[in-house]
Amino acid sequence: MEWFGKSMGAEWKSDKKLNAQITRVTLGKSKVTLVLPDTFMNKSGNSIKHLVASSKAAAPTHKVVGGPTGSVGQKMIVIYDDLDLPFGSAKISFNKSSGGHKGLESVIKAIKTEKFARIRVGISPVTPTGKIKKPLGEEAVTKVILGKFKPDELTQLKKLSKKVNEALETFVSEGLERAMTCFN
Repeated sequence: MEWFGKSMGAEWKSDKKLNAQITRVTLGKSKVTLVLPDTFMNKSGNSIKHLVASSKAAAPTHKVVGGPTGSVGQKMIVIYDDLDLPFGSAKISFNKSSGGHKGLESVIKAIKTEKFARIRVGISPVTPTGKIKKPLGEEAVTKVILGKFKPDELTQLKKLSKKVNEALETFVSEGLERAMTCFN
């Protein structure tokens, strides 16, 4: 999300009420709010629950993190890391469980629904043949999640960020189904 905001020339500002960095950008004819929680990952829902509650009263052209008018799920998309996908890949999904991801559990609990879009960004190491080599044990998982990226991984992430940016733009301008069709 940070790279997406940067590509839009966004200036992030601290919002103490949300305990997050936020910015507002325009994509096509849509105004979009981008949110980067300043909380621990497992408390990220606290940063968006006020926005989701207030988005119901917002003008139809205002969207919380993108999407056509309609339900919260059509207005919001959450981007998060996923150990069930290979490093450098991404998948758009909708109305799924948290899959054990504590940050997503926090969002689901905060907005009281699973009916929203997500972009899952793969972070699991892969074998030379491309198979997932999912880390086992808390220490190994923590090392993957919090570890530094190698130079070749940064290159992969830059390519992936362009794809994610395109998916976000498609989500905002053409909707979830079109974004899923184009990018999954």
